Amino acid sequence: MHSESARIKTVLLDMDGVLWRGHQPLLDIEGLLTGFGRLGCQVYCVTNNSTKTVTEYLENLAGFGASLNEEQVITSSEATGAYLAEHFPSGSKVFVLGEEGLRQTIEEYGFDLVYAADDQEVRAVIVGLDRDFLYKDLNQAVHCIRRGAQFIGTNPDRTIPTPNGPAPGAGAIIEAIETSCGLKALVIGKPSPSLYQLALTRSGSAPEETLMIGDRLETDILGAQRMAIWTGLVLSGIATRNEASKWVPRVDIIAADAMEILEELKANDGKLL
Repeated sequence: MHSESARIKTVLLDMDGVLWRGHQPLLDIEGLLTGFGRLGCQVYCVTNNSTKTVTEYLENLAGFGASLNEEQVITSSEATGAYLAEHFPSGSKVFVLGEEGLRQTIEEYGFDLVYAADDQEVRAVIVGLDRDFLYKDLNQAVHCIRRGAQFIGTNPDRTIPTPNGPAPGAGAIIEAIETSCGLKALVIGKPSPSLYQLALTRSGSAPEETLMIGDRLETDILGAQRMAIWTGLVLSGIATRNEASKWVPRVDIIAADAMEILEELKANDGKLL
């Protein structure tokens, strides 16, 4: 995929399954970010998780002794808000099926959240992970979509990593709505390019100078490969080594965790060979 090696200037890190699982860190997060910084790499945390705000993620990182600024955390909620701002007038009514992090972010982008499916002016239905999801929510979302609201999903992840193993993710809810209304959602998160492009714009790095480290082949890795970004798969989350060995095109580096990838970069003067 890459004709020659280039020095990595920017590292994109997924968080769930890479930095932590649930509330448990998977490695020395502060040491990892510090190590990339000493190598001359900018770090951006890029996540499909829509349940938390950027501020909450910064607080999580601070709890593990790590410090980033707001620009360095990019969520699928933010990317969804940016899409809405580009395609709908400020103040448009939207129906949001998701948790507080998604609702708060969409409001911060200037949109009016409604909770009644019979509102004639609903312009879009936004669906993310909702761990309190009920049948009535499914019915409300489908009703809005059938009345003409655009159907938008924050991310396609069918599962999320937890200390007790994989649990249903946003993709499972999105697919239930797709089945019920007969329409496909426009999905904003990885593997769609929105989050990657936002990170490249903020960092000022080219794809060949950028490395995506994630735990999912079908989102983290696929999306990066489509944009010619270097790929690092860690086995601390969802994907297995057997699955990775069958993936085409091949992943640039497969490691037990992100710290192992850092050591590989350090050994090769910041390059992936």
